[in-house]
Amino acid sequence: MNQNPHISNAFDRDLEAIQALIMKMGGMVEEAIDNATTALMASDADLAGQVRAKDRAIDKLEEQVNEEAARVIALRQPIASDLRTVLSVFRISAALERVGDYAKNIAKRTEILTELHQVEGGTASLRRMSKAVQLMLKDALDAYIQRDADLARDVRARDAEVDQMYNGLFREYLTHMMEDPRNITSCMHLHFMAKNIERMGDLITGIAEQVVYLVTGEMPDDERTKADMTSTAAGGQAR
Repeated sequence: MNQNPHISNAFDRDLEAIQALIMKMGGMVEEAIDNATTALMASDADLAGQVRAKDRAIDKLEEQVNEEAARVIALRQPIASDLRTVLSVFRISAALERVGDYAKNIAKRTEILTELHQVEGGTASLRRMSKAVQLMLKDALDAYIQRDADLARDVRARDAEVDQMYNGLFREYLTHMMEDPRNITSCMHLHFMAKNIERMGDLITGIAEQVVYLVTGEMPDDERTKADMTSTAAGGQAR
């Protein structure tokens, strides 16, 4: 049985509104990543404080997205691919909220670092890693809007590069700590920042996988190999 065209049109309008919220949320998260790392590079505690303050707006937007998606399910009762589309919204908004949290964590540590011994060259590589993750997020969101599974798969593959950058930073910070004990506290904070960015890459990879699922109806069937070899040495996930 064909769906009533009036119901179909209403569903499409609802979905467009939700996707607009997702893109707004994505833009705010991109800005948070950029500002957090800019604050780190410039030792700008004020900008870091702004990142922390704006995270509440990202959280509220996630709540709005989830409420709208739940309302659409209740009112429109979508099935098959339409239901898959709405369910993907919950997962993508949750991932974006967590990426925003990691940006906030970087900002918190930046505020602390401004009062500590500065590590020469300690932030440049971290900035490059952050830029790579920002581009992954932009492309993942573009893939979502364009329903581009190939672009989503490309984003997924690029997470290995972020892992390799993290491994390099881990070794770099260990070297700084061994060379000068004054670097230990600062490098510990920088390491946890790098770990936060690596976790962002994982979450964005999850968004890309949702896009593949949305377009094809199947999650990627190849196991993604993590290139982060430091988890055991680092003591697990950074907080």
